[in-house]
Amino acid sequence: MQKSLSVLLVATLTLSACSSWRNSRANPSNWFGPPPPPAEATAPNDADALIPAQRGGTGLLSRPEETDTSVPIAVIDELRINPTPTGAIIYATGTAIRQGAYNARLVPVVSSENREDGVLEFTFRVNYPRYATQQGPERSRMVSDAVNVSDQDLQNVRLVRVIGQQNKLESRRR
Repeated sequence: MQKSLSVLLVATLTLSACSSWRNSRANPSNWFGPPPPPAEATAPNDADALIPAQRGGTGLLSRPEETDTSVPIAVIDELRINPTPTGAIIYATGTAIRQGAYNARLVPVVSSENREDGVLEFTFRVNYPRYATQQGPERSRMVSDAVNVSDQDLQNVRLVRVIGQQNKLESRRR
């Protein structure tokens, strides 16, 4: 047992030291992606100074990016905007087509037309299970989500709009 472990360790170290195998997937030092880039000098007031830069997923254990399978919720039932000291909380409630909706989120819609018109627009999106679920009563299909918006983002906004599949709700600034 000790001999086979020693041989495996020597073979691994020898393989990783070979310069011709440097970029090979067989090289154990490449199994977890490329080495991090050298540290750059950061400004003393940089808020993200300790957060490492994102690397591309090229390692053995990397996962492909997930595709977005969410759809707009069927009906928007309620839209509330609650002011906070630093901005506002936009709260939306909707009714899904069937039971089991999860991962509810308000996704901002960014367009130059909305920015010019002073509109802050969101699409209320949910995911459904891959397997068939019952429609069930309306109360069991209710889903809600909220998003925090800063004063800076609300500076030129006159209208907040949340869009679903069948309707949309709007709230104007007074």
